[in-house]
Order: sequence, then C-alpha cells, then structure tokens
Amino acid sequence: MPNHDIIAIGASAGGVETVAKLIQRLPPDLPAPLFVVLHFPSNSSSVLPQILNRIKTLPAAHPRNGEPIQPGQIYVAPPNHHLLVQSGQILLSRGPRENGHRPAIDTLFRSVARAYGRRAVGIILSGMLDDGTAGLKFIHARGGVTIAQDPEEALFESMPRSAIEHTHVDYVLKVADVAALIIQLAHTPIPEEKSMSDPAEHDMAKDRNNGIEREGEIVALDKAKLEQGEKSGTASTWTCPDCGGVLWELQDESLIRFRCHTGHTYSLESLVAEQENDLERALWSATRALEEKAALARRMAAQAKQQNRRISETQFLERAQEAQHQAEMLRQMILQQTEIRRGNGKHQAREAIDRTDL
Repeated sequence: MPNHDIIAIGASAGGVETVAKLIQRLPPDLPAPLFVVLHFPSNSSSVLPQILNRIKTLPAAHPRNGEPIQPGQIYVAPPNHHLLVQSGQILLSRGPRENGHRPAIDTLFRSVARAYGRRAVGIILSGMLDDGTAGLKFIHARGGVTIAQDPEEALFESMPRSAIEHTHVDYVLKVADVAALIIQLAHTPIPEEKSMSDPAEHDMAKDRNNGIEREGEIVALDKAKLEQGEKSGTASTWTCPDCGGVLWELQDESLIRFRCHTGHTYSLESLVAEQENDLERALWSATRALEEKAALARRMAAQAKQQNRRISETQFLERAQEAQHQAEMLRQMILQQTEIRRGNGKHQAREAIDRTDL
C-alpha cells in the first residue's frame, strides 16, 4: 500500500531561508523524494543545492533529464528549466513560461499530480504573487495532500495566502509543523477509499495510458479542447506578454487563468505584474526616443549655426528643449512608479521581519 511519499515544494521570495528551515527538520532516512521549485532569473546560477547540502540531512542537487527518482533525495529545479516528473523519472523542460517563470511551481505540481495522484503532496511556502495556486488545486483534484505555510509566519505571504483563498488546502501550518507532517505522511499508508470509478483516478489512468505526461502535450491537449469548444475558455481582450498572442481565459470556480496558443500561462496577479513590466519597458523606450530626438535637434541646431541660419537654429533648439522636457517628465513618472513598487515590497518585507521578531 503506497504512502504520501512524493513531496513537491514551491517557493519564491523568502524561499531560500524557508526551504532551508524546513529541510533542517527532516531526517536523513526520509523515505520520500523532495522536488523543489524556487523562482530564479533565467540567466542566473542557483546555489540552493549547495546551501541545502550544508545542512547535512538530505542530499540536494540539480537533477539531469531522465534521471531516476530516488527516495531521500532533494531535486532542485535548475534555472530556466521546468522541473517535471513522470512515473519513476525526472524530466527537465524548456517549455513556455508560466506566471512569467521558468521554472514554475504550477508546472511541477501538475506533473506530480498526473504521475502520482494520491501519493502527491504539494506544499506552498513564502513567495510573492500566486504561482502554485492552480497547481495545488490540481493536486487536490487528484486526491493528493495540499499544504500551505501559515501566512502569518511566511516572510512573504502572497503565495500561501492565494492558495488558501482560492483552492482547498488540507493543512495551514508553520514550517516546523510542515516538516513533522511530511515525516508522518511519508510513513503512513494511504487508505483505500477510492476506486477506479472515481473521476480523478480514471482521468489519471487515462492520461498515463495516452502518454500525457510532458508539459507540451498537456498544453496541446488544452488547446485542442478549447478550439473544439470542449472547455469553458473564451478569447480575452489581452495579449500574451511573452509572445503577443491572444490569451484564452480559463475559469475554474474562483480561479481565473490565461493561456496563449503557445502555452504561456498567467494568473490574474501575474498577468498584471507582467503588464506593469511591459508598460515600464514601453515608457523607457519612449524616453529613449525623445532623448534621441532632442540630441538630433541639437545637432541640427549646431549645423544651422555654422551655416549662419539663425531662425533655423532657434527652431531646432526649441524642438530639442521640448523633447528633452517630455523625456524628463516620462523619466520622473517611471522613477515614481518604481519607487512605489519598491516601497510595497519593502513594506511586505518589514511586516515579515516584524512577525518573525514576535
């Protein structure tokens, strides 16, 4: 009889400290593998395995594509790769970003739910926005166990709070209690409560038989269902921040997501965040264009002066001054918005520190 012995962990801001705190409380003989996704910039290097190996409980590493899954190992998603699992082995994918991230937490959670069903345990820890909420919902639908860190303890509460508010979470716990529950679940057989007549179990078996394990195939299946009108998705008025394609709106009760034809997927919060980034990039491009216009006008004024064309020189200098003034206004607007966003982040961090001090 199997146990809940496939542990998937997702975290973002504040995640390094929180994951390390969790691993410290696990025994070296834990009979379960741990799969960890933290958000890293695509061009960065990850030293998380080295950090976790210093704790000297469970060995941690970035896995290789196709590597067999072993109990008592920590598999950390490498930067710019989704971490996926299928029965018995690990897959690394350069598939479409989800919620602006690769690796993404939702991607890992969906794969463990499809491959292991009721054996899967999904855990959301500290982080910004809401990556992992949709994936946790998928784990619950397949009969797995869902856990969220207590938002009052989390360094950044957005991710665990989103999971609690938008999907069923079996346990809301502090990190020390999460570790104790992992140990308990890994040693406790799953009771025989469901049969193959259960829709979730039937769908999972059908997916395995059809070979629907790779992320690209999941995206293709969803796309085909949308095009045939078999899913409750409608074309939205927004475009994908990654590729510019139409975003389809996918609504599951209170959880709204968007997916384009190539597979880029966003929650409402992550879409807003990406649009803010796009707006900032557009404003910087406009600032650059205005500053180039001012520089060109000054160059033309200098040429007019050399040719003793005083009226033209005055006109070009006026154009340069106007363009430079507009550029400065845009620059101030961008900096003000940036400070507001930084201030919100610092405020959340300050609140987290205050809670920890308590």
